[in-house]
Amino acid sequence: MHDHRRLGRELDLFDTDPLMGTGLPYWLPDGAVVRHTLEEYVREAERVAGYRHVYSPVLGKRELYEISGHWSHYSDDMFPPMRLGAEEMVLRPSLCPHHALMYRSRSHSYRELPLRMAELGGMYRSELSGVLGGLTRVRSIQLNDAHIFCTLDQAVEEAGAALRLIARAYADLGIRAARHRLSLPDEGQGEGEGGGKYVADPELWRRATALLREVLDGSGIPYEAVKGEAAFYGPKIDVQITDPAGREATLSTVQIDFHQPERFDLHYIGPDGAKHRPVMVHRSIIGSVERAVAHLIEQHGGAFPAWLAPVQLLILPVSQAQSQKGEKLLRQALREGLRAEIAGPEHGTLGARIRAARLVPYQAVIGEREAEADGDLAAVRLRDGRRPGAVPAAELLARIAARVAARGPELWDARGDAA
Repeated sequence: MHDHRRLGRELDLFDTDPLMGTGLPYWLPDGAVVRHTLEEYVREAERVAGYRHVYSPVLGKRELYEISGHWSHYSDDMFPPMRLGAEEMVLRPSLCPHHALMYRSRSHSYRELPLRMAELGGMYRSELSGVLGGLTRVRSIQLNDAHIFCTLDQAVEEAGAALRLIARAYADLGIRAARHRLSLPDEGQGEGEGGGKYVADPELWRRATALLREVLDGSGIPYEAVKGEAAFYGPKIDVQITDPAGREATLSTVQIDFHQPERFDLHYIGPDGAKHRPVMVHRSIIGSVERAVAHLIEQHGGAFPAWLAPVQLLILPVSQAQSQKGEKLLRQALREGLRAEIAGPEHGTLGARIRAARLVPYQAVIGEREAEADGDLAAVRLRDGRRPGAVPAAELLARIAARVAARGPELWDARGDAA
């Protein structure tokens, strides 16, 4: 059973320091590669799906969160305000108020909708020390977030498309959803009685819940309705995952929100020339980058899919005599955009170097026979133990690049040889 906290330190992916503070991990070079690759994957997937990316500040005035409702319903999870002159500034606990302001800053026609606004942005939550651990519960969060501003008629399709985007990402990442949950408010809250936890607007809850049920039923996804797990402003679809110990957590979410468009007085100009209120669909493909990486570490035991691996190809010249050939292959691999390194005989025996690189998807051994052959051969070893044999350098790099681009779990495509 893999523990991402132990593996993260053993593999030099991330760590913490008491001087930085509890719940504030830092990322080492190999961990930063995984994080950066994951972020770029998400950005590209969103771009193809029609999202436009933005940046917004991690601070906001207290008044902003009073308008959004965070201050009255969520302040226990927020850091206290910082006074700057006459203003009180707050580290944001979510990105949606900022995106609502960005939408409000320009006039919009119905012809522009749906407007899909995405950001990989930082946010901060004042988690208690006792619940912090590794990357799964942190105080500084990099969230894959997006908000779709659309008409009521578009909301179900947009939320359904978000679920499909999540499913595609899970397939590429090798993540399995344990279940889908329709998260509702506690009994009697959100239905008119109000209280500190949820917005009291019975019509809001009924409309949003009905739409999310329509999304789930239309997607053919089995789900469970669970009370007490909703956001303070509305119900949500939570995609649940489990770690190797069987503990469940939410990774991805889809929400339909009528509350914040009302609070921020958002509107668009309809075909009748009048103002209309948009619907705000919140969605996150992989949730927080921290939790996603924690799950990937445990899911794969540190043996990431080739496209995510910190080092994709390790070149192993058997002796110093083959080092020049190894360096040449390294330069070729880097030009091809692969993450490649070389480990020469100064790092130990060939066997020791192979064992040390057990999590690297591809190893290219260059011995005397490979170095002297025409075509710059390399003896290929795969992480799963297979040995396809000696392959010309150009073919090896092309094969690895193809598998990386495909983002599948397979390490080697069969072309009539070892597969």
